[in-house]
Amino acid sequence: MSRMFLLGDEAVAQGALDAGISGAYAYPGTPSTEILEYVQRTAPSSLHSRWSTNEKAALEAALGMSYAGKRALVSMKHVGLNVAADPFINAGISGANGGLVIAVADDPSMHSSQNEQDSRFYGEFAGVPVLEPSDPQEAYDMAGYAFDLSGRYHTPVLVRLVTRLAHSRAPIERGAIRHENEIRLPADSQTFILLPQNARRNYARLVLTQSQFVAESEVSAFNRVVAGSDRSVGIIAAGLGYAYVRELFPNTIPHPVLKVSQYPLPTDLIAKFVSECDEVLVVEDGYPFIEARLRGFSPNPRVHGRLDGTLPRTGELTPEAVAAALGVTSAPTVTPPELVVPRPPALCPGCPHADTFRALIAALGDRGRVFSDIGCYTLAALPPYEAVDTCIEMGASIGMAKGAADAGLHPAIAVIGDSTFTHSGMTGLLDCVQEGTPITVIILDNLTVAMTGGQPSQATNRLENICRGIGVAPDHVRVIVPIPPKHDENVRVLQEEIDYRGLSVVIARRECVQTAARRARQRKRQQKPEKKPGKKPEAKR
Repeated sequence: MSRMFLLGDEAVAQGALDAGISGAYAYPGTPSTEILEYVQRTAPSSLHSRWSTNEKAALEAALGMSYAGKRALVSMKHVGLNVAADPFINAGISGANGGLVIAVADDPSMHSSQNEQDSRFYGEFAGVPVLEPSDPQEAYDMAGYAFDLSGRYHTPVLVRLVTRLAHSRAPIERGAIRHENEIRLPADSQTFILLPQNARRNYARLVLTQSQFVAESEVSAFNRVVAGSDRSVGIIAAGLGYAYVRELFPNTIPHPVLKVSQYPLPTDLIAKFVSECDEVLVVEDGYPFIEARLRGFSPNPRVHGRLDGTLPRTGELTPEAVAAALGVTSAPTVTPPELVVPRPPALCPGCPHADTFRALIAALGDRGRVFSDIGCYTLAALPPYEAVDTCIEMGASIGMAKGAADAGLHPAIAVIGDSTFTHSGMTGLLDCVQEGTPITVIILDNLTVAMTGGQPSQATNRLENICRGIGVAPDHVRVIVPIPPKHDENVRVLQEEIDYRGLSVVIARRECVQTAARRARQRKRQQKPEKKPGKKPEAKR
């Protein structure tokens, strides 16, 4: 199949597969989840593709595969890169032996995230090349190019997507398919040993390589000028911004456009472009990364974008916003009729978390505070439950409950999902064990990573042993089944553990209703007898 119809996420995955990767690693997170899902759905069984416990573990595994000389893809959402920041920054210094590509999907407008951070800053921070596709075809092409760039300079390469591109579908043309690398260990055995003397040498080499990265950007096919006759305004369009500009002018763009999709920034190309235009509009999705560098320390009246309000400072970039900035009349946005009432997200009917929160509300009364975490259960902050008081980032619930208990608050309750617990909650629990902190940790075990579509949870069938192994007293590791008939029993168990002046863990275990329904449908399909071809009845005259 040389022509395919793929999401931006899927195009990155297919590009990596065609580039000859040997492994793919990820932790699920919208809008990046479809990358590894596509690999698992389409790749041969010989290719290693597994969900990791968290993004840090995923990147470290990919770096290990690169150490062995093979090509590896790792994917995550933007806040996941915070979790993986330690190996990411240091991988820039150690370098990569086989190709190493990190696909990161940013989420402007926070459709399913806690912030709008822009991963281009991470690429600059680490001193590694960054690629930013403008459409699914370019996402496919860039994946292969990223592995070439990584192999040529022995460096990790970051591919940055945004929500609209990650989840937009378009036809792509596939290129040549490459074979996997053979195992080839590093020629210099000291390169990956970041003792200070080696790290200083590697970092000096990374700094010297920056000029080569810029030179690559200057001649990159992904950075190019599209001529235009009206030089009163020149447009610098990054990534998806270029697609929006093209959408506004489907025939001929009247203004000159500099498309930027490879970083570090091509400084000479930009300087020449800016010098030939009266004013410059920077169109980029995310933070004003390019615009801030053009404006410098003092306001530059020739440069426009998000910083001066020509484009909205917050939220994702939209074609309507670009049209308004250029004074172009665009098709009116369709406004839903008054009959359509906005409905906030809610827990699914029959969700086990709903029964757990009903029991928790009854057990707590007006006492204490509930520190929540990232997952479906965060929706308990909304009516009709209004049962949680905080939600900051993955794993924060246990740490914050501990800090509140250290301050003298009792009861302090931490609510965390099974996958989030293994992702980044176990270390906080170990701190509580070390001090005997009097908090109650409720682990909502629905046997899957439900919020991102039902991926397998690393915690399944392991939670009791993990908690006891960390050091929680066995008598205070208890399991409840969150169903209505057991409500009174669950309230009693929760009250006992909340009143206990020590560390306790309550595991509320019942399968997610969505994955349970999916399994039931699958069983039904498997049990349905196949129709055997039979003799057709003769037609009656």
